[in-house]
Amino acid sequence: MATSVTSHHNPTRIAAIVAVLSLLVLIQKGDAYEFKVGGSGDWSLSASYDKWAEKNRFQVGDTLLFKYDGEKDSVLEVSKDDYDNCNTENPIAKHDDGQTVIKLDRSGPHYFISGAADHCKNSEKVVVVVMADRSHKSPPSPAPSGSEPPSPPSDETPPSSSPNDASSVVMSLLCFIGAIACFLSW
Repeated sequence: MATSVTSHHNPTRIAAIVAVLSLLVLIQKGDAYEFKVGGSGDWSLSASYDKWAEKNRFQVGDTLLFKYDGEKDSVLEVSKDDYDNCNTENPIAKHDDGQTVIKLDRSGPHYFISGAADHCKNSEKVVVVVMADRSHKSPPSPAPSGSEPPSPPSDETPPSSSPNDASSVVMSLLCFIGAIACFLSW
């Protein structure tokens, strides 16, 4: 009589692995916010970006969303000197896709200007000061000289919800279900 060999996966082990992986994803992404630049995300001549930036508190891992017509404008990350002079010639990074998401990967000031020099000269630019990493791995950076550090978000302008926030909720639910499944199967 021939016997067949079949592979059986332990459902408890699989559920435990899914729960642990879900938890790791939550730990990594749970605290990040997506900020819509200017409050609406519109990158244009009509917003007061400095006032908006001063009302918000940015952390390492947060993202900025810039929405604009990629055929007429762009977002340039530049040095302080290029920011002050609206110099578009030597950007640190250039984005022209029309819906740019920039991850804030370090503390300190980040300078952004419009790729259209005339727009920059008419205040289409913003300085975002990123506070210390939430994991407390590094000390906070001082604010640029001559300015005060931004205050925490006020009740009037909470950070916008983003797909990352929704993913965190879904991942939390999956983690909870996985943990319950593990518990019940033991």
